[in-house]
Amino acid sequence: MSSDTAEKHLDSLVQQLLRDHDPAGSRVEFLGAQYDLGLAWVHFDEGFGGLGIAPKLQGQVNAALAEAGAPMCWPRNPIGYGMCGPTVYTHGSEQQKQRYLRPLFSTEEVWCQLFSEPSAGSDVAGLTSRAVQDGDEWVVNGQKVWTTLAHVSRWGCLVTRTDPDAPKHKGLSYFVVDMEQPGVEVRPLRQMTGDAEFNEVYFTDARIPDSERLGDTGDGWRVALTTLMNERVAIGGGQAPRGSGAIADSVRLWADMDESRKTPAVRDRLMALWSKSEVARLTNIRASQNRAKGVPGPEGSTGKLAFAENNKDIHEFNMELLGPQAMLYDTYSIERSATAMGNSSAQQQFLRSRANSIEGGTSEVMRNILGERVLGLPGDVRTDKELPFSEVPSN
Repeated sequence: MSSDTAEKHLDSLVQQLLRDHDPAGSRVEFLGAQYDLGLAWVHFDEGFGGLGIAPKLQGQVNAALAEAGAPMCWPRNPIGYGMCGPTVYTHGSEQQKQRYLRPLFSTEEVWCQLFSEPSAGSDVAGLTSRAVQDGDEWVVNGQKVWTTLAHVSRWGCLVTRTDPDAPKHKGLSYFVVDMEQPGVEVRPLRQMTGDAEFNEVYFTDARIPDSERLGDTGDGWRVALTTLMNERVAIGGGQAPRGSGAIADSVRLWADMDESRKTPAVRDRLMALWSKSEVARLTNIRASQNRAKGVPGPEGSTGKLAFAENNKDIHEFNMELLGPQAMLYDTYSIERSATAMGNSSAQQQFLRSRANSIEGGTSEVMRNILGERVLGLPGDVRTDKELPFSEVPSN
C-alpha cells in the first residue's frame, strides 16, 4: 500500500469510527471500536489493533481523533499503551495477543511495569527477585519499587531471575503477572506532589503459569529491552504539534505576565527554551521515520534524554514566570486519581518534572547508551558481566 493510499484509507476509517461511535460517549466502547478498526497501533498486524502500515501514520490518526474530542488510551493506561502492549505484541503468543491487547487499549485493564528493585534501578539486570519453576507454574518471591500505577493495575510485566548461576543478563525471564492474585501486595508511595502514583510491590509465593511467560526461559533481558526501548520512545519520542506541551504553558504564562516584568532577558530565555523544544520535536519526527517496525533502537534514548532535561528547565522557568505565586501549592493532602495524568497546576508539574530524569532510565544511563551504541565510544568497565550472578558481590 502506497503512502498516499494508506493515508486516504486511514482518513476513511477515522471518519467511520467517528460516524458510528460518539466520542463523548463510553470511553471503553469508543476505544474498543478504534482497536477493531486497526487504529490503535497502526503498525501492528491486522487483527491486533493495527493495519500493518508505517508507524508514523499513527500521528495522523491521533491528531484527527484529538480534534474531534475523542478519548485516548494513553492518559489512562500509559504504561500499557506505550510499553507493555508493544512487548506483548512482539514477544507474546497468539493467544496472549488475543487475550491482552484489546482490553489494554480500551482501558478496561490497566497495566504496570515491574522492573526496578531497591538494589537494582539503573542496573536492571542486577535484580534479585526470584522465580522458581514448580511443574507448569513459577513461584515468585521478591520486591519491586517505583512501579507506576501498580495500585490500579490488572496486569503487570514482570522480570525475575530464574537462573542465579547464569551471568546476570542471561538468567532472567519475563512474565505477565496477575496483579490481583494471592501473593501480590501493593503499597503506594507518597510523592512530594502529594500524589501516590508510584508503588512498592511485594511477591510472596505468587504463582504464575508458564503459559504467561513472554519469550524463552532465560531470555528475559532481550524481552525487557523491548519494553525499555519502547518506554523511552513513549516518554520522550512523541510527535506533538509545534509549540505544544510544556512550552505552551510557558508561552501562556508569559502572555499573562505584567508588562513590567517582560524584560528582554526573560524573553530571550523563553525563546531559547522554545527553540530547544522545537529541535527535540523535529528530531523525534526524524527518528520515528527511521525507526523500523518492531523494537525501537537507541534513538529512543535521545528523545528521552532531551525530554527529561528540557522539561525540567521549562517547568523551572515557569516557576520564575509565576513569581511569588509559584510558592502557592495546596494539593499535598489530596491524593488525585492516579489514572488522571494531566490537568495539573504549573506548580504540580514543576514538582513532578524532577522525576523525568530518573524514570525510564536516568539521564546518566541515557548518556552512556548514546555514547556506546550511537557514538561508538568505549563502554564502562563491567567486571561482573560474565560472572554467574550468584558470585557477583552484593551489599
